[in-house]
Amino acid sequence: MTLKKLIVGMLASVTLVGGAAQAAELSIVSGDTGNGLQFLQAQLEKFTAETGHTVTVVPMPSSTTDQFGQYRLWLAAGNTDIDVYTTDVIWAPQLAEHFVDLSAAAADVIGDHFPSIIESQTVNGQLVALPAYTDAPALFYRKDLLEKYGKEVPTTWTELRETATEIMEGERAENPDMWGFVFQGNAYEGLTCDALEWVKSYGGGQIVEADGTISINNEQAVAALEEAASWIGTIAPEGVLAYGEEESRGVWQLGNAVFMRNWPYAYALGEASDSAVAGKFDVAPLPAGEGPEARSAATLGGWNYAVSKYSEDQDAAIELAMFLTSAEIQKVRAIEQTNLPTIEALYDDAEIAEAAPIIPNWKEIFQNAVPRPSAPTQADYNETSSLFWSAVHNTLSGNGSAAENLEVLEADLQDLLQ
Repeated sequence: MTLKKLIVGMLASVTLVGGAAQAAELSIVSGDTGNGLQFLQAQLEKFTAETGHTVTVVPMPSSTTDQFGQYRLWLAAGNTDIDVYTTDVIWAPQLAEHFVDLSAAAADVIGDHFPSIIESQTVNGQLVALPAYTDAPALFYRKDLLEKYGKEVPTTWTELRETATEIMEGERAENPDMWGFVFQGNAYEGLTCDALEWVKSYGGGQIVEADGTISINNEQAVAALEEAASWIGTIAPEGVLAYGEEESRGVWQLGNAVFMRNWPYAYALGEASDSAVAGKFDVAPLPAGEGPEARSAATLGGWNYAVSKYSEDQDAAIELAMFLTSAEIQKVRAIEQTNLPTIEALYDDAEIAEAAPIIPNWKEIFQNAVPRPSAPTQADYNETSSLFWSAVHNTLSGNGSAAENLEVLEADLQDLLQ
């Protein structure tokens, strides 16, 4: 018997007010970035006060790649110590067999969420995770510097490179640490997100299309990666090749970047009292590429809560997942964390609009959201993504040209998927 279950047994005689149910001791895993972990702890304290159940947070690395690897090990082993998993939007098809079907428990609230998000967490007719918030990245820009140099917000990557270069060079007389653009360039899932946006914005497809066609080896994708490679050491530091979300935000929030690609969570942190860029920035849709099919593209993200089939406290765990994805908690998330709700009505909430005015405005960015190819690749998505980000990282690092690396990637994906 695990220590956790032993404690639960000791608590068996402890009942909630009214004696209706016994208190449980639950565990939840989280790899939240920024101040997300503190936010989660605060909500769990509310949950305990309301239900009597106590919850232990098992911290995870912020890298989603590392998280997924650990999840897969635990679930394959039937680990009973973890009751609730915090899951990326792309993981449902890969981990569904290990999670409880929440369709019945959530029947009264499913219709409140965006249908596409519920669909993303439904596998073979079973709702395997409840959405907590959705995500789509934006271009963060220094509005004070654009005004100073008489520049408009760039709408293409070419314009971004040109504007970033001019402002960066102008500002370095006063700030030698200034860079033009920071993003997520490390070899992990975050680079898949960034690079998918570049490729899609040039009309280069979505790596693997919905019908299973491997589409990545094309001229538009080559052009997109050649453009991105040109940023390294010019408008972006060479160190960006090791940046995740937090490293990018660190440079940005110190006032050392003109532009940043990041997720909504970085907005509230950037406006904090200790931020060098508070009141000096805004967000816009990510730039488009070049060519007839060019468009702005933002990788669809988002996080959900799933209940493990191996949990020995499934009812209490379902109660926790329902609580953390409720309209009440989503509203607090939107106000305090600038996380995008999955409950459609909250986009018209006056208190959210007043406290976080970017939330209603993020609808335009969300409408440009592009899914990663987890649906057509199913259980092979993780390896598909790894092959893609490795090819992109090699290109950014100067290890082979974009054309060479995408040709190899196509062959590797054919071996994997076909």
